[in-house]
Amino acid sequence: MGKPTGFMEFARQDRSYAPVEQRLKHYQEFTIVPSDAEIAKQGARCMDCGIPFCHQGCPVNNIIPDWNDLVYHGDWQRASEVLHSTNNFPEFTGRVCPAPCEASCTLNIDDNPVTIKSIECAIADKAWEKGWIKPQPAATKTGKSVAVVGSGPAGLACAQQLARAGHAVTLFEKADRIGGLMRYGIPDFKMEKSTIDRRMQQLAAEGVTFKPNTHIGVDVSAKQLLKDFDAVALTGGAEHPRDLPIPGRELSGVHYAMEFLPQQNKRVAGDNVPEAQSILATGKHVVVIGGGDTGSDCIGTSNRQGAASITQLEIMPKPPEKEDKALTWPEWPNKLRTSSSHQEGCERMWSVTTKKISGENGQAKTITCAKVEWTKDTNGAWKMNEVAGSEFELKADLVLLAMGFIQPVHAGMLDELGVAYDPRGNVQGRTEGSAAYKTSLDKVFAAGDMRRGQSLIVWAIREGRQCARAIDEYLMGSTNLPR
Repeated sequence: MGKPTGFMEFARQDRSYAPVEQRLKHYQEFTIVPSDAEIAKQGARCMDCGIPFCHQGCPVNNIIPDWNDLVYHGDWQRASEVLHSTNNFPEFTGRVCPAPCEASCTLNIDDNPVTIKSIECAIADKAWEKGWIKPQPAATKTGKSVAVVGSGPAGLACAQQLARAGHAVTLFEKADRIGGLMRYGIPDFKMEKSTIDRRMQQLAAEGVTFKPNTHIGVDVSAKQLLKDFDAVALTGGAEHPRDLPIPGRELSGVHYAMEFLPQQNKRVAGDNVPEAQSILATGKHVVVIGGGDTGSDCIGTSNRQGAASITQLEIMPKPPEKEDKALTWPEWPNKLRTSSSHQEGCERMWSVTTKKISGENGQAKTITCAKVEWTKDTNGAWKMNEVAGSEFELKADLVLLAMGFIQPVHAGMLDELGVAYDPRGNVQGRTEGSAAYKTSLDKVFAAGDMRRGQSLIVWAIREGRQCARAIDEYLMGSTNLPR
């Protein structure tokens, strides 16, 4: 794969970013893409390593060395075909996936992995530019109908695969636009929504019917779907956020991240957000609680809105800046990760617990925190203890809770259907065997975060594809859809 000596001849060169002072003025993507020649050099760095651990790191099992080699040799169209053989939406993953494949790359042993994510994105973008990505409608129809509920990456992948198998697919979405968290959770500066829109056009041409503004279990009875369709796929995500039950939680100015982020995406799309409901960071002291990607998105959005200050709090200890490769490689390591939003400006604090939020006239003004330390008990379990005398206070006009999601929302569709849940509150369903992706109900399947819990976009696409295969086999007795 690639050039046998490429990893020695060419240094790793990833995508770069526009200067902070420029990109903070807008909500468009700000990545500076290398030239085709430079991308080819990066593809040449993919070594013939014998065991491509990147396959293990990639949940959709992308055939990474093959398309790296094709890019190196200038065959971009064939590279696109190989890439799309395992991934329905590589331009999505090429923008917002954290790239576990690069952590698994053999060259990551010395911190210089192949720029897999950037090459993937470049292939997909060139394929769109050259017109190589076209609808692939089924040659024959099966006469079977499938309802897919939830239009995030799992739902879109499931719908596309089923449509290509010849089934009549209707994709239901409770929001006013298709895309799930990609549409309203990921800021436009990370992924512009035209990226979703052009895929929607492809899916529509392949026979997928979109039904936005349709909340199953509220607008339409969930049990009605069982009467109207031959199979149902539940791909609605894990939308129940983790709360922070402390004094002052009820004050104005304390919001879930997913109350804050969608509003800005709506503004960028040209939608009106009523002033009475508007949540803005402009001129405010913002405290983001939670150190993950959603918290990072809150930081980038708050900076663009003109926050007076931004502080990000994380209850866990600060991760090491460099992992111990002998212990972690080729697995995904726990290490300090600094996003482009962090680079735009914020203070980051670790090992901090929040104790209360105080305010005036019902409006949040300050947040009281304390340092914590983590120790192991006699059974080896981690225990958190507050450090005596470590309390401190921060200005906090806007507190954004970005502490992850605990499970799918049960009220409405899921409770009406009566599906069984696993111990974590997700829709129960295994991934292997004859009952793959089946729920406890006949002809009802589940995939993505709704089944596995909060996870990555690549896992959602993988599960959507595999769920489609399981549904096709259920309906037809056999299937030719790839895993």
